[in-house]
Amino acid sequence: MSTDVPIPVTVLTGFLGAGKTTLLNRILTEQHGKKLAVIENEFGEVGVDNQLVIQSDEEIFEMNNGCICCSVRGDLIRILGRLMKRKDRLDGILIETTGLADPGPVAQTFFTDDEMRSRFRLDAIVTVVDTKHVQLHLDSSPEVKKQIGFADVLILNKTDLVTPAELDALEARIRKMNAAAKVHRTQNSAIDLKHVLNVGGFNLSRATELDPAFLEPTYPFEWAGAYALPAGTHELVIGHCDHDHDHDHDHGHGHDHGHHPHHHHGNENELDVVILPVKSLAEADLAAAREAAMLTFSDWESRVKNGDPVMPGGVLHRLLLDEGHGHYPLKIDEPGFHLVFEGCGEEPLHIQVMGENVRPAWQQDFQHTHSHEEDVTSVGISTPGDLDGKRLNDWISELLRTKGGDIYRMKGVLSVKASDKRLVFQGVHMLFDAKFDRPWGKDARTNTLVFIGKNLDRAALTEGFKACLAT
Repeated sequence: MSTDVPIPVTVLTGFLGAGKTTLLNRILTEQHGKKLAVIENEFGEVGVDNQLVIQSDEEIFEMNNGCICCSVRGDLIRILGRLMKRKDRLDGILIETTGLADPGPVAQTFFTDDEMRSRFRLDAIVTVVDTKHVQLHLDSSPEVKKQIGFADVLILNKTDLVTPAELDALEARIRKMNAAAKVHRTQNSAIDLKHVLNVGGFNLSRATELDPAFLEPTYPFEWAGAYALPAGTHELVIGHCDHDHDHDHDHGHGHDHGHHPHHHHGNENELDVVILPVKSLAEADLAAAREAAMLTFSDWESRVKNGDPVMPGGVLHRLLLDEGHGHYPLKIDEPGFHLVFEGCGEEPLHIQVMGENVRPAWQQDFQHTHSHEEDVTSVGISTPGDLDGKRLNDWISELLRTKGGDIYRMKGVLSVKASDKRLVFQGVHMLFDAKFDRPWGKDARTNTLVFIGKNLDRAALTEGFKACLAT
């Protein structure tokens, strides 16, 4: 890949159901003659967005962790590193963020790393706005405000669902939030691509004015500590010890965290930990370890039960705690300093050698400036079998009638009895649409459905969906 001219990058953002994927599909179907790579990120444990993107010649990469905040950067760096190794030239890269994303950490990626800065150019942040529903979230959601505030291009979508007066009032409010962005009104995200690609809209100075900490790296862990450990089997302890030690400590966990718990989006009995050997406590070695840990936090986790061992190295351990407590054997083959990186947890972390706590020789807290609606969760359902179309329609209608206010977004690809085509399902609050697209062909007929919102009852949703299966 030639590095003479940086490759332009367009970030597509917008709240849940705004029309980002519709815009992406329009870009991929246009006869623009450009060779593009697409990077997707979605929120939830079941991925469906890649199934909603049309089949095309463009390469599509899916960020695997579904995180909506700081750990997205590690995943993104890994994928961009793969793109750097290509021998052929790309004309551009499209990044579609999850609807709950703060676009700041994504944009930051292209300025905090020298190699990223030389190989890629952040061209524009394009924000799609759902004019029908954005007012429901504009005052309460920090993500919506940041998506609008950071935008270089604002697409006011679904204009056919609001009155002209409502649209004018919304645009006036949005222009007060971001007077610098170019604003376009659309239906079904239909827009001339000259307003989206290669617009040269991103302004670093404006970004730092919006967020003075924009160029400060964000990390997916809240704390790191370096321990001088001898060879042997020791113990990693989460929670308060059963007996006193002369030098007990809490690693500074008494401070108030200004961000959400990172232990798997609010699960108090799961804690993410990475343990890496480090040559020394020199800043260069610590910095290299931080970057390595950032990448590791974007990996798929290794789930570790209470009492099972953890190992140093590039592995993301998801510790499964018992009421906030856990003991995990830690085997050290080579003596020396080991860095422990901890996701956000409520209980103190200790390392014990021969039953006594070891104080860290160096430690650092990591604060995050981003935030999100902590009570927004996702429920993903994936099951084989064919659905009864009438049962499905009746169930969805009743669900939206009773729970529509709490369901921000629904999307899925479904298998309906007596049809050889996929049923693509999309919903935003009280509105939903379903249509058949391409034949299943050789693909396995299965059903994948994702709900995103508040007060979601996983068991009830799963039971209701499975009741729609044809008998």
